[in-house]
Amino acid sequence: MLEAYLTLKPEFEIIAMEREDCRDVAVLHGERFARPWGDGEFHGLLMQDTVFGFVARQTNAILKKPLPGFILARHVAGEAEILTIAVQAKVARAGLGWRLMQAAMREARARGGESMFLEVDDGNTAALGLYRKLGFEKVGERKGYYKQENGALSTALVMKRVLR
Repeated sequence: MLEAYLTLKPEFEIIAMEREDCRDVAVLHGERFARPWGDGEFHGLLMQDTVFGFVARQTNAILKKPLPGFILARHVAGEAEILTIAVQAKVARAGLGWRLMQAAMREARARGGESMFLEVDDGNTAALGLYRKLGFEKVGERKGYYKQENGALSTALVMKRVLR
């Protein structure tokens, strides 16, 4: 029985982000980004009417596990923007980023969004692959936008996808 549990493939549900999730979201953000946001920043954003988010929760875990993923987005005047997204390294490539992006795109459309934008480090090949598969195309770039842990600056690609 224990062996079956230890080899069990994790199953996830995607649910709306709540204020109570901000601490866990900030912890994961800190694990995945060189300049992490605090739980107060997430809380402040989530309290805005234009901002929405989703978290992934593992549904087949016996013990409470750290948050495996989240996405935070904003919709204003027909345009949506992904503010940030993160997935735990150990569950990367399990389709969680895809599912979080799909949830955000559905919500943006439901709010009247006609297009969605995001920014991504030009060196983040995994994220670029995901966004391109989802139909995002490069529409601009911001040189020296991201500061890496080693102090180097990298370019942010601005990407867009039509939602309608």
